[in-house]
Amino acid sequence: MAPSKDRQRKLARAKFDRQMARRAVRERRRRRVLAGAGIALAVIVVAVGGAWIGGAFDPTEKTSTEAADVCLWSPLDVANNADLKDVGTPPTKNLPETGTETMSITTNQGAPITASLDVASAPCAAASFSYLAGKRFFDNTDCHEILDIGAVRCGDPSGTGQGGPTYAYYDENTPVQPEPSASASPGAKNPVLYPKGTVTTIGNPAGSNGSQFLLFFKDYAPAAGDTQYSIVGKVTGGLDTLARIGKIPTVTGDAGDKVKPKEKITIKSLTVAADSAAAAPSASAQS
Repeated sequence: MAPSKDRQRKLARAKFDRQMARRAVRERRRRRVLAGAGIALAVIVVAVGGAWIGGAFDPTEKTSTEAADVCLWSPLDVANNADLKDVGTPPTKNLPETGTETMSITTNQGAPITASLDVASAPCAAASFSYLAGKRFFDNTDCHEILDIGAVRCGDPSGTGQGGPTYAYYDENTPVQPEPSASASPGAKNPVLYPKGTVTTIGNPAGSNGSQFLLFFKDYAPAAGDTQYSIVGKVTGGLDTLARIGKIPTVTGDAGDKVKPKEKITIKSLTVAADSAAAAPSASAQS
């Protein structure tokens, strides 16, 4: 009996040892797996931390490729001004900002008047002229005033001085009145800011421009404090026609001023075109 029991104990002991050995192997394997997972997790944490520090998880800022506004057009109160004519508004983006455009004015007073519009100095005025010309806004309208400053006033379909489109825009390219010199002699003449042939906008009120414009048929040297006008361009052809218009007698108008031409000055057509094929599309072409 004794030998048999001893053998059973030895077999049980061996079985136990084998079980413990297998358990030890499994435990070592588990530790290696956990150690490997820990290292991988640590690498991931370090990588994520670095990315976070570098701003990879910051809110994505949208990169805007939309063109910026070149001009803004302020709407006018049509309800309180029946002389305004609604033809929409010019575009605000992708407008020419360099070069020149040619404005051609055909009147009943002789050869056409051509003018070079300075797009670089007055981009919004040029865009407005181009847009309105494309709408034939000026066609068959009268130049309703000849001013004593030496300019003819045009561009108001109503002929009242109150008319224009249903939008307005601010002054551009207004000449600076020089400061009076202490050494200037008494009776010294003011400098000419608007030479003969100058084309300007004229707003009502001043600084609020629409469609109305002035064509100067003689030099104008405004006194300090006089109304300033935005220069849009200059006449390049038809100065004889402009001089003829300047000689038309005037009669008293509705406002009591002697500014109304005694003879009709009618714009048959007014067009604006870019001066070169390389120039950006004009506002009238985009309308």
